[in-house]
Amino acid sequence: MYQLKSDDRGLLLHSWGVSCLVCEPQENKEYHARNDLLWKGILEELFEDFLRFFFPEADKRFDFNRGFEFLDKELEQIFPPEEDRFAPRHVDKLVKVHTREGHDVEILLHCEVQGSRQANFPERMFRYYARLWDKYPRPIAAIAILTDGNRRFRPACYEQSFLGTSLRYRFICYKVLDQPDAELEKSENPFAMVILTVKAALKAQKLGEKGLYRLKMELARRLHAKQIPNKKQRALMNFLRFYLRFRQDALNRKFENELTELTGRTNTMGIEELLLMQARLEGEATGEKRGEKRGERIGEKRKEQAFLRNLIKETDFDDRKIALLAGVAMDDVVAARREMNTA
Repeated sequence: MYQLKSDDRGLLLHSWGVSCLVCEPQENKEYHARNDLLWKGILEELFEDFLRFFFPEADKRFDFNRGFEFLDKELEQIFPPEEDRFAPRHVDKLVKVHTREGHDVEILLHCEVQGSRQANFPERMFRYYARLWDKYPRPIAAIAILTDGNRRFRPACYEQSFLGTSLRYRFICYKVLDQPDAELEKSENPFAMVILTVKAALKAQKLGEKGLYRLKMELARRLHAKQIPNKKQRALMNFLRFYLRFRQDALNRKFENELTELTGRTNTMGIEELLLMQARLEGEATGEKRGEKRGERIGEKRKEQAFLRNLIKETDFDDRKIALLAGVAMDDVVAARREMNTA
């Protein structure tokens, strides 16, 4: 077992794992689902940077050369996903990491899009810890990244006591609202740009659409100027593009045009999470218009076809990966690709 001491934030780490709570100010279901997908994608793309951001000595403690293993299926067996695809839900990540000592460490990243204070959040964090420990008796730690606008919402501990038996479970609480912009802007860690994007979203109501547009363009220019590998920069730019969306379509189009001029790219869509969201919305809209079982089936089928075609058209994934992401057979991918090539 690892004997861990208080880190520089004064929080006791019981083990090595990560759990993230993500709270958003808007209530729209599609907004929540889209941001869930964005967080899933960015955590996978920047996982090394994520660890270095929260653990300054990450390179000494973790063996990055041995890579990571994302255990999504194993996690779903313990915490089944919500049936409502558009309901605010947990974006869970269970990741196996190797330490410098050669021990395997399973890390849970638990992200939830939520717009207001959740009274039972500390208990829920403990339930995740307890169930994971029961399934995987290894060191597990927890980080709560709070992106809501409630300054008093700072859950960092779950406690209970009865007849001389007591429990105190602590986890790292990272409140985005508290983080100084100047420090984030100076940071060389790419994950700092994720936090700056979330901070910009918190300012949206105060700034208004035009003020938010100026801030979004400022972030895009700062990101483009940073010396970040192309793949990570593209992932961060997509996170910025879709996490901060304007209600006015004209502003969205204007931003896309300016972003094209800035980056010199005519098409930056490439992250499968956003393609999935786009296809879901198309299929959902079709199903709602019909309002009956047959219409729902047609909407679902069209949604699947739209997603499949988007993956083929907008990514360079091989047929195996496309089939896995779209949930179809390899033959369906081959047939769709052939049909698109002959169209």
